[in-house]
Amino acid sequence: MADVTLSIAGRSYSVAARDGEETHLRHLESILQKHAATALRASGGLNAERTLVYLALILADILDEGERNPSGGVSPVLLDRIADRLEAVAAALEEDARNA
Repeated sequence: MADVTLSIAGRSYSVAARDGEETHLRHLESILQKHAATALRASGGLNAERTLVYLALILADILDEGERNPSGGVSPVLLDRIADRLEAVAAALEEDARNA
């Protein structure tokens, strides 16, 4: 195990990392740093905890958007809506066939 010091939103945090994971942690640190300034502004710079909450919200929003609108395909939300509409059309056709 190695200790890695990460700098996030102007503060340093020491975290334990498995051997060989240091590079990955540095990559994650760079992702956090991309959004740190926005989180600092949103939190008003009042305290580190509030800034980290805003940073977590920003990242959760990005994750949610990626899950709802995957780059490699159609959104699951859109597929659900299409399925609902197709079921409604099928039900209407069945009803028309029974009444004919």
